[in-house]
Amino acid sequence: MEFEYYVPVRIVSGADCVKKNFALLRSLGNRALIVTGKSSEKNGALEDAIYALNMNGQKYTVFDSVPNNPTLECVDEGAALAVRSGADFVVAIGGGSPMDAAKAIAMLAVQGAPEGLFSHPITHNVLPMAHIPTTAGTGSEVTPYAIITNDEKQTKTSISAPSLFPVLAFLDGKYMASLPQNVTVNTALDALSHAVEGMLSVRASLFTDALARESIRLLMGEYDNLLKANYTAQSRQNLLYASTLAGMVIANTGTTAVHGMGYSLTYFHGVPHGRANGLLLPAFLSQCRERCPERVKEIYSALGMEENVFSEKVSALLGKREEYKDSELSDYARRASVNKNIKNCIVYFSEEDLLRVLKKSLGA
Repeated sequence: MEFEYYVPVRIVSGADCVKKNFALLRSLGNRALIVTGKSSEKNGALEDAIYALNMNGQKYTVFDSVPNNPTLECVDEGAALAVRSGADFVVAIGGGSPMDAAKAIAMLAVQGAPEGLFSHPITHNVLPMAHIPTTAGTGSEVTPYAIITNDEKQTKTSISAPSLFPVLAFLDGKYMASLPQNVTVNTALDALSHAVEGMLSVRASLFTDALARESIRLLMGEYDNLLKANYTAQSRQNLLYASTLAGMVIANTGTTAVHGMGYSLTYFHGVPHGRANGLLLPAFLSQCRERCPERVKEIYSALGMEENVFSEKVSALLGKREEYKDSELSDYARRASVNKNIKNCIVYFSEEDLLRVLKKSLGA
């Protein structure tokens, strides 16, 4: 089997790893732009990052205006602040939104994108980044992807380049201690979707499968805690490890139709990204099983359960499902059918196939 595996991120983990390893930030630059949302002040991550920068004598400016599902306006504003403040590196703190925004900001601050962010050819010249995740789902701390809201096409669009990999990632589950239950569940489902979709990618390999299976093992090991909202410090750390492992998977495999379908639920209805994936994943897997039974059997084996049990367990985490009109679902199937990740799955999904999954998952 021929394959390539690449994740050039130095990962440091454990309690207080940001403060204990402050010296690792020295080589990134002299002045940081801290890209975050408002929650980093409450969970202690911003305080720890500032402590680390102060220990190194590094200056910093805080950009804390990143919304859920970052927009072009947001990343343009952040890049302009990076330029004005003289930032020569970026520290991202938060879930997927701040980390994705930070990547676009780190690129725009140096390169600009006069032709538009989504059509800009990203070069190697990007501000170096350190990422501190405060949710366990996106895995953005170890991927070269940034997902930005694209109002022109009414969806979320990914930008990607090897230069968008962070240099450093700090994994400390303590920042998740105060996460609401719905955020914890949604982000765990996002990580699970990454691991499963990675195993169904045309770019899956022995390396990515091994990482995906370990991610699934950790996530399923925390299922009862996710269901009962009963988390220990180790539970939080396990969820974070699982998320990072799944991020390392999709950094090399990419995602599939689950993400393509889910983007419309997020854009048009505000459904959190991980929840959207969780709503669609069981029916997607079932559809894949019809045409690729052996591969999907491997996935259910990794999950430690059969199809009907998996569907029931995911439903128990999700609670009451959203329902949409057939006309809406038809539109979302059409939109997903032209998404580039459709061709990334070992099972081809036509527009009709996508609509079947959407109706099974969300039909009225």
